[in-house]
This record gives sequence, structure tokens and C-alpha cells, in this order.
Amino acid sequence: MIVRSAGPSAAQYPAGKKLPANTKVVLKASDKVTVLDKAGTRVLSGPGTFTLDGTVKRDQTQSTQIASLLSTSGTAGRSRTGAVRGAPAADKPAAPRSPNLWFIDSAQSGRFCVAEPSRLLVWRASVVNEETMKLSSASGGAADVLFKVGSSNRLWPFAEVPVTSGASYTLTGPDGTLRKVELVVLPSVPTEIDDLAGTLIENGCENQLGLLVESLAAVEQETGSSGDR
Repeated sequence: MIVRSAGPSAAQYPAGKKLPANTKVVLKASDKVTVLDKAGTRVLSGPGTFTLDGTVKRDQTQSTQIASLLSTSGTAGRSRTGAVRGAPAADKPAAPRSPNLWFIDSAQSGRFCVAEPSRLLVWRASVVNEETMKLSSASGGAADVLFKVGSSNRLWPFAEVPVTSGASYTLTGPDGTLRKVELVVLPSVPTEIDDLAGTLIENGCENQLGLLVESLAAVEQETGSSGDR
């Protein structure tokens, strides 16, 4: 499945397009297409012709890290600050990345797909200070979300602010920063990563799609099994 596409051939290879096995992808100069399949992520840079033969294999370390990212149990990464998002610039550290696909990232606005409404967690990157965020819904519900020192996650306050598919919410940080969030409760979660990416694309959950692609690429880079092909 195509998950990202830029360049002259972007219209031919749009995000969400599924390609049969052994498809040849023909790219022009300045094209850059990211493909995700059961084997992993592939970043194809043009010009050139590329065959999607699924030759990338995951080792046990990769499989464990990916399982943690995709876990719907609501416990993964409970006391961690998250991985670094990509390579940092020389003068600016990279933003931390949520360790789990289903956590609500308190630093991001947008649409979020929810796998398990009863286990929905709000996540923050820094655990140094105690802080309170205010969560409110467009329907009028409101509650405080208190993070203690050393805690990166807090359970969504269901009693005061019910999780409703299609509903909009505002998360206000202690500094007054506002994040607008819309939740989409999924009826089921695909077991295959490429199908999951398609579900995120179809529902407009762009933040999670980016997290999925970046995390997979980072895991593969750590184990030396990724790159332009």
C-alpha cells in the first residue's frame, strides 16, 4: 500500500492505493513514494523502476517493538517518554514520538482513530513535572487530566467526558495551548499492518499514520533492514 507520495508521479501513486505483489513501480526524477506491506516500509526515490517483492524480513527484535507500538491493551509505554522522532537537526532536538499508536498525543491536534474506547489513554512526552490538562467536549462535558511526576499516561475521563465516535474535544495544556481532537471509534482493528495503514488513511487519522510509518522505519533502521530500494 502507498502511504506517502510526493513528486511528479504522486497522482499515479496516491496514498491509500493498493498494489499487487511483484508490481513494478516506475518513478521519475524528484519522485518519492513510501510503501508499506507485510514485510515493512520501503522508501522509493526516483528516477528508477522498483519491484515490490516483499523481500524485507523482520527479526524478533523488530517484531517485539512493532507489537508494542500496535498493542491495544492500553499499557504499553506507560512510564516511558517515547522514542525520538527521526534524526535530530544539528541545532534542534527531534520531537519525542508516542510509544503506542493508540495513545492520544496531547501535543497534537487532528483526528484520532480509537481501538479500545474503554482503554483510551492521553499521553505526554515529558514526565519531569506534575501538570494538569483540561479536557472538554463540544457537547459540554469537562474534566481535569492530572499527570503526576514520572507519569506519561492518564486514562481518558470517561465518566465526565464520554468517548463518542465523530465527537470533537479540546485539550488545554497548563500553558493555555489548545489542541482540537476528533475521535473515530473503529469497529475493528486490522491485524495486518498494511490493512491498518489503509484504515488510518480512510478515516483521516493522519497523525497515527505518520507515527506508524515513522516508527516502522526507525525500527528497521536500528536493525539495518530498511532504506531506499
